[in-house]
Amino acid sequence: MISRAVNPSGPLVKIGVIGKYMGLRDAYKSIFEALTHGGIANDVALEIKGIESEDLEGGQTDILEGLDGILVPGGFGYRGIEGKLEAVQFARKRNIPYFGICLGLQCAVIETARHLAGLSDANSSEFSPECSHPVIHIMEEQKDITDKGGTMRLGLYSCDLLDGSAAQSAYGSSRISERHRHRYEFNNEYREMLEEAGLVYSGLSPDGRLVEIIERPELRWFVACQFHPEFTSTPIKPNPLFIAFIRAARKNASK
Repeated sequence: MISRAVNPSGPLVKIGVIGKYMGLRDAYKSIFEALTHGGIANDVALEIKGIESEDLEGGQTDILEGLDGILVPGGFGYRGIEGKLEAVQFARKRNIPYFGICLGLQCAVIETARHLAGLSDANSSEFSPECSHPVIHIMEEQKDITDKGGTMRLGLYSCDLLDGSAAQSAYGSSRISERHRHRYEFNNEYREMLEEAGLVYSGLSPDGRLVEIIERPELRWFVACQFHPEFTSTPIKPNPLFIAFIRAARKNASK
């Protein structure tokens, strides 16, 4: 568990970061720093709790009680995934501001598919290659790569934002550029079905092919992105999504 006060005299906002490497102090360093930047921008006393995702498996979500916001960051591998899905569902059902980053977007898509679109065995082909509904699958250009190394989709890519979306409101722009680091993506075969289940695709690649941001506008703040906004955040210029997330969590804390 990690806690950090940004402004001890400001309103207290409690954020849970759900990962599987919490025992490694620097594993989520850029996430914690970017949350701190968002706390500075919102002038709050920010408490960040690192929560092991495996501790949530089987519905053991008591540790999430009292949080004002929940963030699921990036990562690889199946271990701890079911706990992250529990965290997504908890945030959605309790209407707690949710921020998903990279794998956090993929978990939000899987959770929607399983519990709102009737695809009970939905998964990512990374975790379950033989699943019937791979709502997350490997990118086309990654399929023939055998030497993994530094061959992921890396670097800065543009993204077009949907008018009136939470993402566009946060950035104040219709086109942004953010940094990526992933192999798997939203499976477009399920785009229409999951839209009917409530997902809004508020960020797309300029050619419209890649889903970069999803939202659930009926909730207080539920935004997940495929890229890594923490990589572009600084104390002087916090990333807009972190500012918006902490703002939403602050409002949730004061309700």
